Amino acid sequence: MSDTAGDTARDTAAEAVEQAADETVDETAEETADETADETAEEAAERKRERRVAAWRAARRVLWHPSYQSTVRDRLAWLNDGAEGVYDLDQPVDMYGDRLVETLEERVAGLLGKEAAAFFPTGTMAQQIALRCWAGRTGNPAVALHELSHPEVHERHAFSQVSGLRPVHVTYAPRLSTAEEIQEVAEPFGTLMLELPLREAGFVLPSWEELSAVVEAARERDAVVHFDGARLWECTAHFGRPLEEIAGLADSVYVSFYKSLDGLGGAAIAGPQTLIDEAKTWRHRYGGMVLQQFPTALAALIGLERELPRLPEYVAHARVVAAALREGFMEAGVPWVRVHPEEPHTHQFQIWLPYESDVLGDAGLRQTEETKTGLFAQGWVRGGPGLAYTEVTVAAPGLEWTAQDVKAAVRDFVERLPR
Repeated sequence: MSDTAGDTARDTAAEAVEQAADETVDETAEETADETADETAEEAAERKRERRVAAWRAARRVLWHPSYQSTVRDRLAWLNDGAEGVYDLDQPVDMYGDRLVETLEERVAGLLGKEAAAFFPTGTMAQQIALRCWAGRTGNPAVALHELSHPEVHERHAFSQVSGLRPVHVTYAPRLSTAEEIQEVAEPFGTLMLELPLREAGFVLPSWEELSAVVEAARERDAVVHFDGARLWECTAHFGRPLEEIAGLADSVYVSFYKSLDGLGGAAIAGPQTLIDEAKTWRHRYGGMVLQQFPTALAALIGLERELPRLPEYVAHARVVAAALREGFMEAGVPWVRVHPEEPHTHQFQIWLPYESDVLGDAGLRQTEETKTGLFAQGWVRGGPGLAYTEVTVAAPGLEWTAQDVKAAVRDFVERLPR
């Protein structure tokens, strides 16, 4: 074969290989497009969620780092490190709520100024049992509560479906109920439940005088008062009073060990000894008599030791962050922004922006992936056409952010929004 013929053959072969490669690429692109088209909304949401978790784990600076974005190894290390000096780890483990769990119960009762306390695996179980016990004592299963309260929004009607209680809504307004509204409830109720702070309305609290008047109005109607205090721990700064005095307004109080204290879970009810004794009986009936709960109870003790004293500092800095967020978005040219409450009542608050929730979520995800800086840890919720909000929490990581740091992160976030 001549050199010319050989070159021609090689060129022809190369063209064939190139054409085959192009066809393969085209087929792959078509298959990818088909797969993307076949991807369900749920699968797309899960893929985005995985990206979000990965981005936050890789972030070097965040305003808040929720524990659910940690690894098992992270949480075990936190537990092991924090346990030193909090509890004698050479003691036998707890069995069905003794030893370590009893230590936690005594600590909670003392902090809240109540006769006794009972530990529960979940807050849903704890509050149902407390209110069920009160219904038996008052003879009235009706529970007056805000329509935005946690049992009504997040617990799938557990009060009525499981515990035989009957919710009576006081108001739907995005604030705590007033004394006048309590007085005007159209039917008798045995218990008034107050969520402090009211999360769905923006973690809002009444004034001390307003809260006292609401409690008095319930007493005038021969009702007992129960505080849904999942986040009661951080209310002292707003009220300017210690936990014991705040809890003293109520007949019983529920508190959570993970929402503000960074624990692994768990909750407690505090109140009169006779109520707590009965609640522990119902705890067994509801399936809450767990063999060993030392990891959760130990984490709660660590939270009380480490986080509880720092909550007033978090609340104070949340007000700095809130003001910087508002000013930062205005300076960046966003046409409208609202921080709610304008001065946060706790270390958590809402921020509202005039964009769709997916637009804001995508901008935040890109910012965290590209800059390793996380500004908004929670997802965005649609609040109306072209309007969305998210919750902002300021804890230990946020203390490192100055107002100028916040504004710089806001400018970077806004650059990723459509104009």
